[in-house]
Amino acid sequence: MGSTVDAARMEQNGSMTEKKPTVVFVLGGPGSGKGTQCANVVQHFGYTHLSAGDLLRAEIKSGSENGTMIQNMIKEGKIVPSEVTIKLLQKAMLESGNDKFLIDGFPRNEENRAAFEVVTKIEPEFVLFFDCSEEEMERRLLSRNQGREDDNVETIRKRFKVFMESSLPVVEYYNSKGKVRKIDAGKPVEEVFEAVKAIVTPKNEKASA
Repeated sequence: MGSTVDAARMEQNGSMTEKKPTVVFVLGGPGSGKGTQCANVVQHFGYTHLSAGDLLRAEIKSGSENGTMIQNMIKEGKIVPSEVTIKLLQKAMLESGNDKFLIDGFPRNEENRAAFEVVTKIEPEFVLFFDCSEEEMERRLLSRNQGREDDNVETIRKRFKVFMESSLPVVEYYNSKGKVRKIDAGKPVEEVFEAVKAIVTPKNEKASA
C-alpha cells in the first residue's frame, strides 16, 4: 500500500523527486570559514551553493508578500517557519538546473531537519561539519570585521551559544547515521580545503587518482 502513496507523492512533487539531487548540508559556527570553503567546492566540483540566510534576505528585498511576512517575523524576533525556508531552497534548486547542492547554514535545528526530509523527500548525502573552537572563531570574526556592529565579543558569544544549542543536535542526529564528515576548521584555509577535497571527490575519481 505504502508504495502507491509514495508514487503519488513523487508525482505531486514533480521534477524535484524524479532526479533526486545530491544534497550536502554545510554546518559550522560563525567564523568557522564555511563560506570560503563552499566557494572552493563550487569552483572545483561544480556544486551550487545555497545559503538559507541569503535566500531569505533576497526574498525580503524582492518586496513580495512572502518577503514582507518573513521581514515582519524577523523584526518580531520570531523564527521563520521551516516550510518557508524549505520552499525557497526547493525553488532555488529547481531554478539552478543543477543536481548537486551545498546547503549552507541549514538545518539550523532539529525541526528544520525533520521538515526538510518530509517536504523534499531528500536525505543529505552527507553533512560537512566545520569544527572550530569558540576562541578561534572569536579571533577570526573580531580581526575580520572591524566595525561590523554584529561582531562584538558579546554578540559573537551569543551566536556561538545559539549554534551549539540548536545546530549541534542536528550534527549528532546525522552522526548517528554515519553521515557527518567532521573537518578541523581551526587550520589554515588551504589545509582545510585539502580535507574538504578528500571528502567531496567522487569515489570513482579517488580510485583512479
